Amino acid sequence: MLIAKTFHDVPSKLDNGRPIRIFVVSPVVPNYPQAMFPGVVCFSEIYQVTGPVERFAGQIASQGYVVACPSSYHEFEGPEAIPYDTEGTDRGNRYKIEKDVAAYDEDATLSVDLLVSLPNCNGRIAATGMCLGGHLAFRAAFDPRVLSSVCFFATDVHSATLGKGKNDNSLARVHKGDMTGKGELVMIFGKQDTHVPREGRDLIRKTLEDAEVPCSFLEVQAQHAFIRDESSKGRWDAALTRSLFTFMMEVFDRTIGRDLGPKVDKGEKVEHVC
Repeated sequence: MLIAKTFHDVPSKLDNGRPIRIFVVSPVVPNYPQAMFPGVVCFSEIYQVTGPVERFAGQIASQGYVVACPSSYHEFEGPEAIPYDTEGTDRGNRYKIEKDVAAYDEDATLSVDLLVSLPNCNGRIAATGMCLGGHLAFRAAFDPRVLSSVCFFATDVHSATLGKGKNDNSLARVHKGDMTGKGELVMIFGKQDTHVPREGRDLIRKTLEDAEVPCSFLEVQAQHAFIRDESSKGRWDAALTRSLFTFMMEVFDRTIGRDLGPKVDKGEKVEHVC
């Protein structure tokens, strides 16, 4: 499908009304002005909405989804992308632990609110993101409106070090049951990712399974940031990215791509057959 790009500046209650810019990428079907599509919130890395993030969102939109990309650091600067250089990396990492976790959650809520208000969105919502955005997509799954979340190499989940004070409650909320009975989750990590070691991945997987969260947990032969097609510092794997993008789209197509009606859990056990 063709796509169109725009943005909305949405006031933030926790930032004294200072707006967060949410970039929106939408599918366009010529001669069908009333077409409606599911929505996806796409959370970015620590560099805000860069070229790679915009292209990733565009690929999702071209499959028939309205995609909202929030600018995560509106408390500190404008919506422009932060460079992938050393100074930009240091700045993004500094902002990451200066921003309150509640403010990250508000950004997610505002992004979902925006999507469901758009005339071309049918209100069925999913989320995705990478790096910092992977963690934000993980937290978005606490919102019952988010029917699935696909999280690429989510940082700081295992260590509970997101946000001001480096003391988030993401896994604690999962343990408490805040994600149980809600949407489907997919966690994707590179086994050579130095940001999330094996012990951290094991902790995330165990916490989700113990809480009976419907989760697919994928560990692949890759490093951190392997889906970034620009300034990846030698880590971009285009073939693996394509494969996992297809996996993600199957999840979105199944969970939000059509109206399935209300879920009815009959408690049926899987039959043990060969």
